[in-house]
Amino acid sequence: MVSGLSGVDWTVLAVAALLVGFAKTSIGGVGAISVALFAAVLPARESSGALLPLLIAGDVLAIRAYRRHVEWPALFRLFPSVAVGVLAGTAFIAWVDDTVMRRTIGATLLAVVAIHLWQRRRPANPSGRWQALVFGLLAGFTTMVANAGGAVMALYLLSKGYQKLAFLGTAAWFFFIVNLFKVPFSASLGLISADSLTLNAALLGAVLLGAVAGRATIRRLDQKRFERLVLLFTVVSSVNLLR
Repeated sequence: MVSGLSGVDWTVLAVAALLVGFAKTSIGGVGAISVALFAAVLPARESSGALLPLLIAGDVLAIRAYRRHVEWPALFRLFPSVAVGVLAGTAFIAWVDDTVMRRTIGATLLAVVAIHLWQRRRPANPSGRWQALVFGLLAGFTTMVANAGGAVMALYLLSKGYQKLAFLGTAAWFFFIVNLFKVPFSASLGLISADSLTLNAALLGAVLLGAVAGRATIRRLDQKRFERLVLLFTVVSSVNLLR
């Protein structure tokens, strides 16, 4: 994997790693661009495993930055259905090809955005229990299949009305735990290897730099602009997956 990469490939992967760190400490929807960039350089299946350790590194940096801002009750409601979603995603990866996998994720994310916008027009929110169940299943499935659970989780946290620091802190702990849970499944599917870990080591500095840039950016964003950017990048990344 590493030996066959060109200078352009390394540049694209470095930008993707930079965006991983930026997304973890700032606008979560940007992270989906990293998924697309990795898939543009590496085969889709291999790119998923190669990206996972970088995401975990970004999670650690985000926890360090926002560890005091976390809504644990929201996480506890999500985790059971997330685990089921991860198991379903593992089976899905073993069954379909890259194209079907990518388009399924894109269509799902667009549907979730549409539902979120529709719910914002309604005077009452749906039952918290059903909301946690549906979003947990989608987050677990999409994060296992394409490391795209950030968009689903972002929509869930926006629907709960969390301010940006609580949003970032809760998301940081959620993905740190879920991404660690995914590691043995990814390894069993052959998505993580010694070669991919060598690639991760080379890109780790870019993740750190992106995290620093993200923290500087988030201080300048008010809540409304933050929410709009999250939705914008979610839609853009979803459309890209449908190609």
